[in-house]
Amino acid sequence: MNLFSGTLSTLEQALNYSSLKQKVISQNIANADTPNYKAKDTSFKEAFQSALGESVKANKSDIRHYDFKIGSSPVQGIVTRRNASYNHNGNSVDLDKEMADLATNQIYYNAVIERVSGKFSSMQNVLRGGK
Repeated sequence: MNLFSGTLSTLEQALNYSSLKQKVISQNIANADTPNYKAKDTSFKEAFQSALGESVKANKSDIRHYDFKIGSSPVQGIVTRRNASYNHNGNSVDLDKEMADLATNQIYYNAVIERVSGKFSSMQNVLRGGK
């Protein structure tokens, strides 16, 4: 019997993604003045595919349908933004965008933490017998 029905593991993956995004944003901000540094970003698609592993199988009913391709990236879900150069020194870090991403990620993290807290509160309520 699966006690938690996969919800906590899904929330754990969401927290891992948020943590990875935080690290990438921090790295971009730290290298904002580094010449020729290319900003990095997290790809939800890459992170989702790595979480799925190789377990996705699908039958195509039409040759025009897309194939499911699970690719592997060197680091889970991190991609480099190559086609942008914002500074005269070849650096592609946009501090305004990074700060906005940082705030968005913080809101996402807080929402996931609230869900985890709610799950544990529900379990605690069940263990106490609804009292």
